[in-house]
Amino acid sequence: MLGMELWALVLALAVTAFAGFVKGAVGFAMPMIMVSALGSFLNAETALALLILPTLTTNIAQAFRHGWRAAWGSAVKYRLYIGMVVIFIPISAHFMRFIPQGWMYGLLGVPILLFAVVQLAGRSLAIAIHHRARAEAGLGVIGGLYGGISGIWGPPLLVYLLSTGAGKQETVRVQGVVFLIGAVALLGAHLISGVLNAQTLPLSALMVVPAMVGIWAGFRLHDRLDAARFRRWTLILLALTGLNLIRRALGA
Repeated sequence: MLGMELWALVLALAVTAFAGFVKGAVGFAMPMIMVSALGSFLNAETALALLILPTLTTNIAQAFRHGWRAAWGSAVKYRLYIGMVVIFIPISAHFMRFIPQGWMYGLLGVPILLFAVVQLAGRSLAIAIHHRARAEAGLGVIGGLYGGISGIWGPPLLVYLLSTGAGKQETVRVQGVVFLIGAVALLGAHLISGVLNAQTLPLSALMVVPAMVGIWAGFRLHDRLDAARFRRWTLILLALTGLNLIRRALGA
């Protein structure tokens, strides 16, 4: 079906639904889950292509869940990060086939894991007010570079939000807004790069259905989490993200 064996298609649909559920609950990790799981039985380019349209549609739902005014306010507040992501995703997308994947995953995974572990241990790593603009711009560049190559640009943003003490709703909404803009850039970049083509586009469109079912189920869980549990589960998932990136860097 659609160029995939039936078992692979069913498994891809299940992975996408689970990834959507996690995204609805904590606001991120959908590309990470999809790339990691789909990459175990599909080639890297197909796995990346399959996540593009589900990522776009779920980010629309996440960004506008509390209305367009709240989404616009978040876009304005984090415009520096957004600008860097939009600039650097198209730039890095053209180098996807040439950059060693192991180095890329390792350089992102190690600092993310260290940040999450330190935060879970109760050590604060808050960013001082006078350094926030530089931190926002720098992490935006990193997010954009990794986003174009791997489709994963969430961890640097989450590190920034956790370091600035953003609230639960704002954290999820800002991620939705930033991820939505990045997803549009990713869509355009890989229509040009050829990763999203006549064969992979219908598969990516099909993945939208389980992704939307999953995210609405995740929203229901998110609404029941208090701020402390939300932050703890977010950090745990961020630590797992770092470990997974390191695993991929080592070729495990």
